[in-house]
Amino acid sequence: MRRTRAERAETALETLIDVSAAPDRLRRVLEQALVFAGAAFAGVYAPGADPAGLCLVESAGLPRTLYGLRDGYPAAGASPVAEAHRTGRAVWLGPAELADFPEARRTPSADFSVAVLPLGPAGGGCLLAVSEHPGGFGTDDRACLELVARAVAVPASIGTTEAGEPPPADRFSLAMDTGRVEVGDTILRLFGIGREKFDGRVETLLGLTVPEDLPALMSVVEADHMSIGERELEFRVLQPSGPPKWLRLRGRMLSSGEGRPARLVGTVADASTLRSDVTDVARVQRLAAALAMAGTVKDVGKAVVVALRKPLQADRLALAELENDRLVVTVLDPPEPESWPELWRSEWRTEWPDAPVRSMPTLAAALREGRSRIWPAGSALEPALAEVGPGGLAVLPLPAGGRMAGACLIGWDRPHDFAPDERALLTASAGLAGQALLRAHAFDAEHELVGMLQRTLLPRRLPRLPGAVAVARYLPTTAGLEVGGDWYDVIPLADNHVAFVIGDVQGHNAGAATLMGQMRTALRAYAAEGHAPDVVVTHANRLLLDMETDLFATCCYVDVDMEQGTAWCVRAGHLQPVLRHPDGSTEIVEAEGGPPLGVLTRADFPMTPLRLQPGTVLALTTDGLVESAEADIDEGMARFAAELAAADPGHLGLVADALLTGAHRGDDVALLLMRYDGMAVRPLRESWTVWRVPEAVRHARRFTRRTLRTWGVERDTLDAALLIVSELVTNALVHTGGQVRLDLSLVNHRLRLAVADGSPRSPVKPTSIGWEATGGRGILLVEAVSATWGTVPVSGGKQVWADLVPDAGPPLDQG
Repeated sequence: MRRTRAERAETALETLIDVSAAPDRLRRVLEQALVFAGAAFAGVYAPGADPAGLCLVESAGLPRTLYGLRDGYPAAGASPVAEAHRTGRAVWLGPAELADFPEARRTPSADFSVAVLPLGPAGGGCLLAVSEHPGGFGTDDRACLELVARAVAVPASIGTTEAGEPPPADRFSLAMDTGRVEVGDTILRLFGIGREKFDGRVETLLGLTVPEDLPALMSVVEADHMSIGERELEFRVLQPSGPPKWLRLRGRMLSSGEGRPARLVGTVADASTLRSDVTDVARVQRLAAALAMAGTVKDVGKAVVVALRKPLQADRLALAELENDRLVVTVLDPPEPESWPELWRSEWRTEWPDAPVRSMPTLAAALREGRSRIWPAGSALEPALAEVGPGGLAVLPLPAGGRMAGACLIGWDRPHDFAPDERALLTASAGLAGQALLRAHAFDAEHELVGMLQRTLLPRRLPRLPGAVAVARYLPTTAGLEVGGDWYDVIPLADNHVAFVIGDVQGHNAGAATLMGQMRTALRAYAAEGHAPDVVVTHANRLLLDMETDLFATCCYVDVDMEQGTAWCVRAGHLQPVLRHPDGSTEIVEAEGGPPLGVLTRADFPMTPLRLQPGTVLALTTDGLVESAEADIDEGMARFAAELAAADPGHLGLVADALLTGAHRGDDVALLLMRYDGMAVRPLRESWTVWRVPEAVRHARRFTRRTLRTWGVERDTLDAALLIVSELVTNALVHTGGQVRLDLSLVNHRLRLAVADGSPRSPVKPTSIGWEATGGRGILLVEAVSATWGTVPVSGGKQVWADLVPDAGPPLDQG
């Protein structure tokens, strides 16, 4: 039996009532008035934040302005809307009756009828419908409108709340004049803020969003930018960890009547749960946002996979770069080789396949044309492409900078129908991906250049140390492509001394990195000259001032005597060293410090003595490891010392890795650790100051003879040593001025005789000597009787040394 129009309307409305939680339910209910009652316009008026006014909360059909309808009416006024709302009775008005109302005088056309039906009891709002039929609403039309009014009156259908009542969990209500917003608990959880910490201001929620999405959001929450009606927007909120979260806002601007502020009401939901009905515009929006944050080629590939493969329900996606005539795949999803064509597997190089473009003519043609191509299931393609998408294949050339940067291949196993909007989505995505790929290549190239510069300015490896083990770590900043000015160095010095240096040049750019390299080289050169630690740092300060740069540098220099287990520390505006003692306790050394290098011309750099027991760990670091926006340097140093105390010094490399775990990467980080073990065999050493007296050489020989006999040196070696001492001391006294010092040392059967003086000029071995010459033979005698000899700079002067190796015998007692 054929059903009446009212019965069909009732069935349709019952279906809509079953989905009363749908955000667009109210509009869909009003559309039934257009379909079954023949209405040209249908709208719902309900009390707003101010109960004295009735505002339009939803509408469907032709624009309301064609009929002189307002966004709001006073609840106590004489309008049909107010009358139906107050009395709870329906109002049916034809063209003649409309003339009795003041609002009708502003109506552009009077050839229409109006029906206003209350929503339940009096005071609950009303449904307003407009008919352009000459006879107005007939009997069946009125029955359908009554059904629509009852469907609208289902609780929570309008989506507004009474003033002062909290909105439902997923809804909000924003006062456009004050910025005060009532928010449900679900929305607060999505933003990651507790009810007790929320101050009710919309700016608080906007501050938690990704900055790039703020302009779009402001276009919604600013009254000047949003008209009456519904809006939909996707945006991102920041998370404590991990990528931002996508949310979807659906809202409608409600007018509270003339002279009253409007309100924005709507819902906010987790967009990941609404993926099934994400629009193509939203997909492009997401892809553009993800590509804007993609720094490397790998990041670009990940963004394309997330934006296209799963939403399009594709079975595989490949992103390939075009390098000359070869196609180099950079991203495969899924990554397993067996998921891809046989030709690709045969061309598998290392991690990704690499194949000539000419082996795939169809792809080559698409790249030449530069436009997206789509082949449905069953298309005749070469095997290398047909196996990618037997149910459908999309090839997207990626244009960038006037050329093709590569291609994106998307394949389906089951037959796939390509809708027109999907084709547009693929074309738009290809353009975005191509530009992002070009930027990523530039980023990767510059990043590699920066990394190479950094690697060349830092030590490639640390030297092996007598009685100690040292490790170092360097972490560049993750903020863009900035090259840092942090550096470290380990400098072996004479007499088993080792200098440990760490520093930081102001700034993060190529200039800072270049200056860092210069300062590291200067400190190494000054240290190798044999200067005391304070003199080394003073010279570096003077050099930096002479460079006339605006940058300054901090530095910590520790000279460790590996034989004695003592050290001298000099700080130039840098962090204090941290010592981990053998018992596991740690100490932040209270080393007196001077100003940073390059600040003051006359600066003092005092030395602080340190004592190292075997098993002590010396830790030097830069502020990037201990300072962040959340913690100051004192807190960071205390945490650093605590973590060092908890580490096992037996595995120094693991200790360094543990200290860097969770390091704040807003700045580069340098870390230098040294574990002092003590020397298993300590050299025998003695020194003698040679005074400029007539018998100076005889005194030096007597000191040498007495010392070497005490050490048990054999007679032949003793005689050779006395000859060398005579020649070296004589040369120093005759050819130089100032103090002369004689140093003797015995290490593992190797005897070293060294004479230091105040002249930087090294002795020159003559090429030939005539029989009548009276000088120049001394250095030849030294060379003849010693195993080797040489000269090194020492504190503005030099030290001339010669080594003797006694005959092999039982080890000397070196206590």
